[in-house]
Amino acid sequence: MTPSSKFGREKLAKEQPLVLVLGGGNALGSYLAGAYEHLLQQAIDPQWIVGGSIGAVTGAIIAGNAPEDRLPRLKAFWDEAMIRSPGLLGRGSKIRHTYNELHTITALLFGRPGLFGHRYPGMLSMLPWMPDDVALYDHTPLRRTLERLVDFDRLNRGGIRLTVGCVDLESGDDVLFDTTRDTLTPEHFLASSAITPIFPPIEIDGRLLCDPGYTNNLPLDVPFAEPMNQDFTCIAVELFSLQASRPGSLDSTAERANDLIFASPTRRTLKALEREFALRDRWEPDGPTATLLHLAYYAGSDERAGKAFDYSPSSIHDRWAAGKRDMEKGLALLDDAPGTRRRFRYLALDPQQEALSAELGAAAETA
Repeated sequence: MTPSSKFGREKLAKEQPLVLVLGGGNALGSYLAGAYEHLLQQAIDPQWIVGGSIGAVTGAIIAGNAPEDRLPRLKAFWDEAMIRSPGLLGRGSKIRHTYNELHTITALLFGRPGLFGHRYPGMLSMLPWMPDDVALYDHTPLRRTLERLVDFDRLNRGGIRLTVGCVDLESGDDVLFDTTRDTLTPEHFLASSAITPIFPPIEIDGRLLCDPGYTNNLPLDVPFAEPMNQDFTCIAVELFSLQASRPGSLDSTAERANDLIFASPTRRTLKALEREFALRDRWEPDGPTATLLHLAYYAGSDERAGKAFDYSPSSIHDRWAAGKRDMEKGLALLDDAPGTRRRFRYLALDPQQEALSAELGAAAETA
């Protein structure tokens, strides 16, 4: 590591507040864990985590544990989430695509013991003689997992500020819970991960709340809404990419539709930030600056529309490795970025880099 590179990372870790924004994506969330592992290895600790869905769950495991326990608890979460099957397959083959699909079907048929299971009547409610229901699966098993892996007393003491995003299912309003003003419980994380109609909404304080994925899957606007009193850095990690190759099948077209639904709000937020900071540059050019590093998981060529429920060992390991690799590249990008007098600096990996990282998966670490 060069002296200038080392200084840049020390500045990020010690001199500037770091906000970590984590998006939703269910089984894709091991990418978040890999990204955080590299931050931990570099002794870079966020002062504030903002998350939705699996991003909120990841944030809870980080904020609700001592630094030395965070990585073991993240690994325990994903070890329990994955479907046990022998062997690991590399990326890009038709066999791997079939393997992914079989694991997705298995998760949907049988659930995941520590995350979700079937509910009654669930899907059967679509039959005319069955009572109505509002969801297909029950995700209360996640509550027990969180109670086991997260120290909620530590989380609420606020060593790391944690903000959890939800949506009011009746009004459509964004709802935020924050450890600076709220006492967070497992119910808040169940609400944030209740993607409808897969999981049932959760009622908190008279409001029926669900996963923010359809409206604001990466709650990037939250830290930028705070008053800017000093320079800060934000690292945003999302699990769906707007960039992809042309779809060549019905399944890949469905995958692109999902990606566009979940990733498009981020583009609109970025455009709004660019407009806002253009005005800040004009009226207060010497004010505090914000640096945004944006990472996005670019799905491997064997992943399709059901990827968010693919808990296969190969996919979880590949996503984790890609997150770790992309965060390493992202920090290098921060180190090497030229200085600027503008108050907003946006940095992102080239989509081709992210695609290559996803395609390499875990194979590059074992080669």
